[in-house]
Amino acid sequence: MVDNPFSHNSDVEDVFDVQKRRRFPWLLVFGGIGTLVLLAFLMLPLTRNARPAAYRTQCKNNLKQIGLALHNYHDAHGSFPPAYTVDANGNPLHSWRTLILPFVEQATLYNSIDLSKPWNDPVNQQAYETDLQCYRCPSTELQSGYTNYMAITAEGGCFDSETPRSLADIKDGTSYTLIVIEVPAEESTHWMAPVDAGEALARRMQSAHTGGAQGLLADGSVRFLSENLAEETKTALISINDGEMVGEF
Repeated sequence: MVDNPFSHNSDVEDVFDVQKRRRFPWLLVFGGIGTLVLLAFLMLPLTRNARPAAYRTQCKNNLKQIGLALHNYHDAHGSFPPAYTVDANGNPLHSWRTLILPFVEQATLYNSIDLSKPWNDPVNQQAYETDLQCYRCPSTELQSGYTNYMAITAEGGCFDSETPRSLADIKDGTSYTLIVIEVPAEESTHWMAPVDAGEALARRMQSAHTGGAQGLLADGSVRFLSENLAEETKTALISINDGEMVGEF
């Protein structure tokens, strides 16, 4: 028999153990939350930088798809398409972007268009209301159905309304001849419209991308072109047979 009932404190120790186990590890929780917040803060610059880079890559891929379509059109017809088709009176009807639709996986859309009527005729309303992502840079906020990819229609350029160009016509070399350029949003047009880049617009080489614009060359490659390119380099890139050598760009 134990004279002092408190001489053995195991029960008291058990109570203390339970209390310890019941304590919530707030320090660990707050530490974990702080770590997550810090990581999120550090990731913000990466997130902000990732989106423009991804958009620029998608824009480049769009132009590569257009370049492949133009070459497939060339294989099928013996030349690139004209800048636009015309009616019997010489009035513009349809853009080259409409003519290459079968080669950008849009054959059904192409077959729905009445090519004998203008691009904006009511009979072509369904096509007019169709928005094509391959004809717009994702970095650029455009109206539905609009494009910021334009052919070079400057004098001596690759696209002409009366005489479709062939690869053989590009005397300056397909790797040094610009055929399609990305333009700023304020210069955009509907993808069906027979509107493209004359010399002044082609020379701007500006877009939603900082410092320049994406350009499609006649060999199907895509290059980012600085808006600060030397004027003589721009002239050489725009012309198909001026005999000028293109330097570094």
